[in-house]
Amino acid sequence: MKKILHIILITIISLTVISCSSSDDSKTTTSSVSFVAVGTSGTLLTSSDGTSWTSRTSGTSNGLQRVIYANSTFVTVGDSGTILTSSDGISWTSRTSGTTNTLYGITYGNSTFVTVGNSGTILTSGDGTTWTSRTSGTTNDLWGDHYGNSTFVTVGDSGTILTSSDGTSWDNRTSGTSYGLQRVIYLDSKFRVVGDAGTLLASSDGTSWAISTPLTTANLYGVYYVNSSIVMVGESGTIITSLNEGSDWDNRTSGTTNRLYKVTYGNSTFVTVGLSGTVLTSSDNGTTWTSRTSGTTETLHGIAYKE
Repeated sequence: MKKILHIILITIISLTVISCSSSDDSKTTTSSVSFVAVGTSGTLLTSSDGTSWTSRTSGTSNGLQRVIYANSTFVTVGDSGTILTSSDGISWTSRTSGTTNTLYGITYGNSTFVTVGNSGTILTSGDGTTWTSRTSGTTNDLWGDHYGNSTFVTVGDSGTILTSSDGTSWDNRTSGTSYGLQRVIYLDSKFRVVGDAGTLLASSDGTSWAISTPLTTANLYGVYYVNSSIVMVGESGTIITSLNEGSDWDNRTSGTTNRLYKVTYGNSTFVTVGLSGTVLTSSDNGTTWTSRTSGTTETLHGIAYKE
């Protein structure tokens, strides 16, 4: 009888150990990371839905300015030439950029990552790991870049616009404005640029630019386009949207006066981030917005979605 009880007890213990191991494995899967947000002091957050956020270790105290997901890799850039990469959004590796200038923007196209920043800095990489400095032809700060229509477009201070077919050689274009230009996207067969004092520019080829009537006097720092919807975000909680590719525009109530720096879309949701850890989400094409708890008071400068 004692021998039987001993065998039963061993069996129960074995099953318990197996059960615990299975539970731990399910908790440590990384497939749930869809959104990555970055900010000051090396702040790095992840989320599966844009609503609930988890703090991650970035390995740096330098400010992180932008993040992108492309070529199966998350890449974030920031202060003092910081570049980090990750395959899952959780574990990050520091890369050598070769510069101490702050990097403000990053894009991917033509099998090439391009990051831009202070004093006309432009770096390129085929894998996000090894980076090469390029000559931009300007000393103005560069704030954003984008790839579309087989062309890289970079924008920055004093109306700076640069274009390139390969990310290596760059041409200076006339923007027609002296305002700082913050972000550029490609939609409806046109490049669109947003900037200070509500500046809006458009171009079909990246070479010739037309100025549109401003929709606001607020500085605009972020813009995103998906499914015919455009969302622009900026200072004092400004959110402006269009549901028909820019034919009509509406000012939306964000519920915050904090500056909003970046907006992206994923999981049928727009997500924007900004000052003091602000995170807002919208599931109705940017019409109504809900504040989310980010778990940080650090300023969030960038956000990316892993499709």
